[in-house]
Amino acid sequence: MTEQARRTRMSAPERRESILAAATEVFAEVGYLRGKTSVVARRVGVSEPVVFQNFGTKAALFAAVVDRAADQVCLVLDHMAASTVPVDGVLRAILDPDHLNHVHSAGTVGAIFSDAATVTGEPEIEAAARDSTRRFARSLTAVLERGRADGDLRPDLDPEAAAWWLLSLVASQRFRRATAPAPDVIEGRLAESTLAFLTAR
Repeated sequence: MTEQARRTRMSAPERRESILAAATEVFAEVGYLRGKTSVVARRVGVSEPVVFQNFGTKAALFAAVVDRAADQVCLVLDHMAASTVPVDGVLRAILDPDHLNHVHSAGTVGAIFSDAATVTGEPEIEAAARDSTRRFARSLTAVLERGRADGDLRPDLDPEAAAWWLLSLVASQRFRRATAPAPDVIEGRLAESTLAFLTAR
């Protein structure tokens, strides 16, 4: 079967998902402002009007990308909340400086959330960024609640407040990398201090 035949046989949901997947790649690589719907269309193998038929505007497409990426992240967090993996180990992996550096690198899902948080004047994107962060907080709260119940974290921990604290630490990583005199050292010390507080060890 030719590539053209495969594209022709796509159902509407499959076509929409293929556009979202391509848009995720484009926006993760170059950001919302520099990302072009024409490039997205080219990667999918459709005309640019097809992209707009499915999403209406570039802003709506980016908002849908943010929502889809949030679904994926929350799925991972929800799996962690339901698993038996020690939560202190999970947090150590999340806060690892190399991991945070990767999360904020161009081409990653984290770059999409960082970019979405800076977009103004686009209500759809602002709403998607706000909603995704609140969803992360809820899912991360569940992880921390399990950690407290399992004895991995301090018994007096406020899971919801701690979840927002952790999200703030992750979101401000670029600021620290850009301004700290020795960012790698600071990131390592910050991770250890955070874990020491959360575990009371």
